[in-house]
Amino acid sequence: MPRIPRMVRTDPGQKTVYHVISRTALDGLPFKDSEKDELVRVIRRFSINQGTGTMRSGKHFVRCYPCERQQAFFDGHMHAFSFFGGVFPVLIYDNLTTAVQKVYRGKKRDLQESYARFVGYYNFMPRFCNPASGHEKGGVEGLVGYSRRNYMVPLPDVDSLDELNDRLLEACMAYGDHRQAGKEESVDAFYEAEKSSLLSSPGVPFSNVGMSAPKIDKYATAIVDKNRYSVPTRYAHVKARALLYVDRVEIFYGQTRIASHKRLYNNNQWSLEPGHYLELIRQRPQAFDTARPIRQWREAWPDCFEELLERLRHKYGHTRGTRDFISVLMLYKTYPTAEVEAAVALALSSGAESLATVEYALLAATRPPEKQADSVAGWPTLPPADIAIYQQLGGVQ
Repeated sequence: MPRIPRMVRTDPGQKTVYHVISRTALDGLPFKDSEKDELVRVIRRFSINQGTGTMRSGKHFVRCYPCERQQAFFDGHMHAFSFFGGVFPVLIYDNLTTAVQKVYRGKKRDLQESYARFVGYYNFMPRFCNPASGHEKGGVEGLVGYSRRNYMVPLPDVDSLDELNDRLLEACMAYGDHRQAGKEESVDAFYEAEKSSLLSSPGVPFSNVGMSAPKIDKYATAIVDKNRYSVPTRYAHVKARALLYVDRVEIFYGQTRIASHKRLYNNNQWSLEPGHYLELIRQRPQAFDTARPIRQWREAWPDCFEELLERLRHKYGHTRGTRDFISVLMLYKTYPTAEVEAAVALALSSGAESLATVEYALLAATRPPEKQADSVAGWPTLPPADIAIYQQLGGVQ
């Protein structure tokens, strides 16, 4: 199971610190083995990389990430600083490799270069526990157990990591209007008193962005951090520049951003945007059914697209029908997804399935309403037309 750093703040004297330790096993949690296996699956997908709490007030902050890399580590710090309203003057850690390069006897440590820059930017003092010294970790396990029991049981039903983090943030903000045993004031009241010991955050956040300079290959993909990300085919074989954020990858050619993808964290994965390949496939319609980006996209697009493709091929032949259908797919570059799908459905229902029909439906749906001109005062107006008299023109009574 993956390692998960955690944080907790303490208050020795007038200083405020927090703690980062590794995650323990799931033994002792109040559910069955099958539920435990499912929780392991969720944890592996959404690791609780940052869990911060204060020992004095009990206020805490929990956030999940899909990985445990240094960028996620820094991002969790910055979100925690924002949540608590300042920077902790002293931070206490385990000897985690995202922060420590080498551990010596005693308290001496060689820090990772990027972590040393992060420490200097936020001006706090890092301290590290002695190896295998669990007694130095304070009440971290209590915070971890509380977070799991209250935020991960029952299993969260979410569609994305952002939705899960939004729920966790709401829960952390709601925690604090009660009093803990043996204390006279609420958690929030104690926390407000603690804020005076925090340092002010810099006006500009730390630049938590990685960079690389990949060369676009013959597949129109850039290999970034052991994964492939597509770009438009016209940029094949050029030198590009990639910016790696914790949640996305952006690829530039010169000053132009040519692609943006959700970041992948496993190895040898492909993130293919079908729109990057449509122009090339339109020139080679026989490759449509076997092209990898189309096969992946085809699994998710609505049934009306399959019906339109079948009708176009039946009406115009395989080659032209496929080209016209690709032209319909290219409309996604200009119009929102919902409008394109509605136009395709309208074309099918009208029985006039064609590229021109879909384009006309989109233009009609997006055209602003025409403003009716008002009559000019004092000008004579014609009476309303009586179409019944037109029958007399043909001798119909």
